[in-house]
Amino acid sequence: MRDRVTPLLDTAQIQAKVQELGARIGQDYAGKDLVLVGLLNGVFPFFADLARAIPLEVDITFMQVSSYGGTESTGEVLVKKDVDRPLQGRHVLILEDIVDTGLTLTKVRNLLMDREPASLKICTLLDKPSRRIAQVPVDYVGFTIKDLFVVGYGLDFDGHFRNLPYVGVYQP
Repeated sequence: MRDRVTPLLDTAQIQAKVQELGARIGQDYAGKDLVLVGLLNGVFPFFADLARAIPLEVDITFMQVSSYGGTESTGEVLVKKDVDRPLQGRHVLILEDIVDTGLTLTKVRNLLMDREPASLKICTLLDKPSRRIAQVPVDYVGFTIKDLFVVGYGLDFDGHFRNLPYVGVYQP
């Protein structure tokens, strides 16, 4: 099945961008109580690499939400796992693998804003603005890409390809 994946971003490009984002986030949140909220499952490689690249002590938690079946968004967002710590008065940074329609992040953002954080921002490895349905503010973007179905570095097609060390375009 890997023969259906054409590389788009190689490991070196991704790691350079992760280091750049980590440095920026470290500057922006210096002296603040920062909580990283990763959206599982796809974010796990990006989350681990970025958390290590941020030169601050951070608190780490995860949410698991779902809006995809196969290659298409279902439009319905389900929360399968919620954060496991209080966020009130804390600076929250949501980490996501890809922002596509914006529907998932809009729901997650609204849920977390109800918990009264001191601030709430979003960081994504990949942004696909041409597919946006819900306008959600994305504060840190690794790469802006065209409307392609991508896999690797946490992104999947029906559970496959998450372990690729690069991001590639999947062609069924």
